[in-house]
Amino acid sequence: MMVTDGHSLRQGYFDSMFVNILTAMAHEPEPPVIVVGAGPVGLAAAAHLADRRLPFLLLEAGDTAGNSVREWGHVQLFSPWQYNVDGAARRLLGAEGWPEPDADELPTGTDLLKRYLLPLAESPVIAPYIRYGTTVEAISRLDVDRMRTVGREKVPFVVRLADGEEVLAQAVIDASGTWRTPNMLGANGLPARGEAAAASRIFNAMPDVLGTERDRFAGRHTVVVGAGHSAATTLLALADLAKAEPETRITWAIRAADPTRAFGGESDDELPARGLLGSGLHMLIDSGRVTLVPNFRTHTVELRDDGVELFSRPGQSLLCDQVVAATGYRPDHSIASELRLDLDPILSAPRPVAPLIDPNDHACGTVRPHGYRELAQPEPGYFIVGMKSYGRAPTFLMATGYEQVRSIVASLAGDLEAAASVELVLPETGVCSAVAGAEALAQRMGISPELHTSLLHATARHLGRSPSAAAAVMAAAAELGVDESVALQLAAYAADRFDVPGTNSC
Repeated sequence: MMVTDGHSLRQGYFDSMFVNILTAMAHEPEPPVIVVGAGPVGLAAAAHLADRRLPFLLLEAGDTAGNSVREWGHVQLFSPWQYNVDGAARRLLGAEGWPEPDADELPTGTDLLKRYLLPLAESPVIAPYIRYGTTVEAISRLDVDRMRTVGREKVPFVVRLADGEEVLAQAVIDASGTWRTPNMLGANGLPARGEAAAASRIFNAMPDVLGTERDRFAGRHTVVVGAGHSAATTLLALADLAKAEPETRITWAIRAADPTRAFGGESDDELPARGLLGSGLHMLIDSGRVTLVPNFRTHTVELRDDGVELFSRPGQSLLCDQVVAATGYRPDHSIASELRLDLDPILSAPRPVAPLIDPNDHACGTVRPHGYRELAQPEPGYFIVGMKSYGRAPTFLMATGYEQVRSIVASLAGDLEAAASVELVLPETGVCSAVAGAEALAQRMGISPELHTSLLHATARHLGRSPSAAAAVMAAAAELGVDESVALQLAAYAADRFDVPGTNSC
């Protein structure tokens, strides 16, 4: 008779239980790829995963797909449908008899939602794998914290939800965007002093000025802070409102010394609607319908009985009824704080992507094609995509996100050839090509970079009171003492690039 002590019995029991658990896990289906966010890029990721027959689960905090898009549904996109529909989604929907919109038509946010995003989310190969009203609270590895290295890539992700549930994943694609985390009014990136207390008078970017929020803006004085497309869209809408409501006043506060960069490529833009956005804004400033306040850097906001006052240094202030903070957005990476991330210290974008999109160096809407390699993190299997992959950079187009997820999903499927073959053709803004051409011409004529910069700034000042871009160049050249023969060549270049026969520069 064999005698066994209690410790050995207990150890044998737990060893047997552990073997049974491992055996059960071996027969469990592979965890899904989890996609966070059912916006345009998240749904595109789902379409590619379905196309590759990879198991997936799409988690959306809102109660519908395209929840953020719904909030700017009144805004017309400046990119036509051809840039707004993902390839895998087009194939999937086409097989279901989807009536594809005209490629050259410009949709509004509501069009994008109703005619594309909702049909895609309701597709029978995607709909069963979307969970709405599901907020991701944190992401880690199963029983492994950020410190553990050995075998890390073999352990599934654990995605913790706000209700406490935890879901396993073989990979995570974070397409949660940045819409819920706008930048602050404060010029230093922090909330301006008093900003929270004045929240009732501050709107985030792109309020529905001509629709649901018309009464809040009609006949009132609004200050729009910011210099991107969101600011331009709001300023143009306010100008339309002012035609019907003459008491409506509009002020545009920017941090820069002049607004030239905000005008974009104008007539050189390969997206005409985006070019018109800049041209329209230019016209509003030149005509005086919008009051431009340059060099305004908000540091304090004071709520008053008759409105709100913004203070800049040194001693400059703006009193108005309300403020539109069109100051951009920033990513929130807090859900991944227990993962190993390598983010650019300036943009908070994946480090290899940052040099391609840094607005300090780039003024174009084009980027070098990038895919799973550039978007890979030190945490294997975790990818940040879409607007969130651009960090604080403001130049994202949906087509970029579609190519990102196509490459990533191909890599997850093991098709590395397709994953590495990244192609991305985006329309030029016209800014880079026009500025680069002028710089090259100036260099050939012996103009220093410093003088060329001064000439650009002086030209911007003269545009409002000159009949053409060429005349503005000539006036600026005379002001700075540039040789007349050189000025004539620069003016001829400006006329060729910007002036339309029979009209002025606006």
